[in-house]
Amino acid sequence: MTAPVRDWDADAYHRLSGPLVAMAGQVLDRLRLSGDETVLDAGCGSGRVTRILLDRLPRGHVIAVDSSAEMVVKARAELGEDADVRASDLVELRLAPGEQVDAVFSNAVFHWVADHGALFVALAETLRPGGRLSAQCGGAGNVHALQALADATIDDAGLRDRFDGWTRPWNFQEADATAQRLRAAGFADVECWLHPRRVEPEHPREFLEAVCLGPYLARLDEVDHAAFVDAVLAGLGDPPGFDYVRLNIVARRR
Repeated sequence: MTAPVRDWDADAYHRLSGPLVAMAGQVLDRLRLSGDETVLDAGCGSGRVTRILLDRLPRGHVIAVDSSAEMVVKARAELGEDADVRASDLVELRLAPGEQVDAVFSNAVFHWVADHGALFVALAETLRPGGRLSAQCGGAGNVHALQALADATIDDAGLRDRFDGWTRPWNFQEADATAQRLRAAGFADVECWLHPRRVEPEHPREFLEAVCLGPYLARLDEVDHAAFVDAVLAGLGDPPGFDYVRLNIVARRR
């Protein structure tokens, strides 16, 4: 299953997600599309990257799926009839008979899914035999320094009681373990690898609020949000940046 669905400000995400959009190009390149395929965008968010995918499919079709109601509304507004946008948890996604796709693409999504084994089984079922998967998400070590800084800020501000029993919603996995799960789910020609990427967003404070710190802010009273974000931002250096580690996935359904 996925982690509990967080509330997203889809308009803010759409405006601020440039650093994540920039990572998507190489992930799309690995699909080597001819332009007439049917592709599943697994976790389409606000639709910015889906639009780039559509540009590569002039004779094709996109099924775009997201678990966030806010993101689905935004993606439908942005994409109109150009894509079939659906609301669904990826693990629970089931396509109708005859709807199997030629390829699955995903960018910055899989780390929100708690059970990667179940995720890969579900995605394999959406693919025709021989269909391809190209994805990237947060991997082991992703934003480790930012999380440590947020934890220290919680303690310094005396807010630890707000996080009693809290389970982090991210699932940052190693490449080898991911490859094993993919093979067990029915994939072949599996390649998984980690690579670091420094991200320095144009609007770091807003990026923190809209993208990185949402799960923390959801535990706090609104009156504490600004001071919490300011304290984390102050610890990120000048210019503020985030040390991402991306988990890359390429595979083919057997």
